[in-house]
Amino acid sequence: MILVTGGAGFIGGHLAEKFVRDGHAVVVLDNLDPFYDLDIKRHNIECAREAAQNGPGSYEFIEGDIRDDDLVTELVDDATFVFHQAAQAGVRTSVKNPRTVTDINVEGTLNVLDAARNSTVERVVFASSSSVYGKPSYLPYDEDHPTTPVSPYGVSKLAAENYVRVYGDLYDIPTVALRYFTVYGPRMRPNMAISNFVSRCMNTESPVIYGDGTQTRDFTYIDDIVRTNSKLLDTDAADGEVLNIGSTDNVSIATLAEVIRDTIAPELAIEHDERRTGDAEHTHADVTKASNILCYEPTENIRSGVQRFIAWYRENREWYEPLVQSS
Repeated sequence: MILVTGGAGFIGGHLAEKFVRDGHAVVVLDNLDPFYDLDIKRHNIECAREAAQNGPGSYEFIEGDIRDDDLVTELVDDATFVFHQAAQAGVRTSVKNPRTVTDINVEGTLNVLDAARNSTVERVVFASSSSVYGKPSYLPYDEDHPTTPVSPYGVSKLAAENYVRVYGDLYDIPTVALRYFTVYGPRMRPNMAISNFVSRCMNTESPVIYGDGTQTRDFTYIDDIVRTNSKLLDTDAADGEVLNIGSTDNVSIATLAEVIRDTIAPELAIEHDERRTGDAEHTHADVTKASNILCYEPTENIRSGVQRFIAWYRENREWYEPLVQSS
């Protein structure tokens, strides 16, 4: 059995659906926190259930919290693999509530690791983040770059990642930590820049950039994340490792807005507003290590990935757009 914590969220939902389609028995644990729009979570659950109905895999959804150590222990005891995606997401949310993000992201991860320590689980895959790097000493970030996060979210991910490493070393638990770089694609969180830019342009409203737009991101398409996680079902080559999973396609927020604007409504001007607290200035992934160990190669650059997302957005606009506009 594969356990996916946070499996009703964006990345976890895609992972669960993929594993089910590939014929695995999947159990999802998610607390349905309304921070992440519940309509999207329910949609993710239904996609995985539909996959189970139409294929050889099975799917079970359990509403619960990773801070519930008894529940986590019970589920991990039955698992062969654990994909630990559950977390309190959101840099700005962490700035407002640093203790909450620590409680969920660090204490929750310890519950998973304690359960794995006393089980026969074959591998724990931890969803880390490029937020652990913070201010760049150089770019692109390789895995040896200093970790100086600039938000409580980044601190919590780094602390959890270190616990994953230590538990792996001390208690002989096969663990892998994947540092994701700004993941996007169908069913993404509606409050992300890409979905917001697309929504505004489709409604002939100027996209709004927070700050001057010179900040850069390494946007990673969801399919590349799913494919990498799936490989970890069949190889131990990455056990004990921390790996960057990005696109290598570093673009400015201004360029992102322009690409989306030019595709949908080129007549619109681009507007600016005050920059938000806690956002990193730049992110850019060096994926050499993941390439060497897992033959990782990103398949989408920002232009092709955005085109795919816009096509999906048009097809799902009726239910998805109201979520974007209310976020």
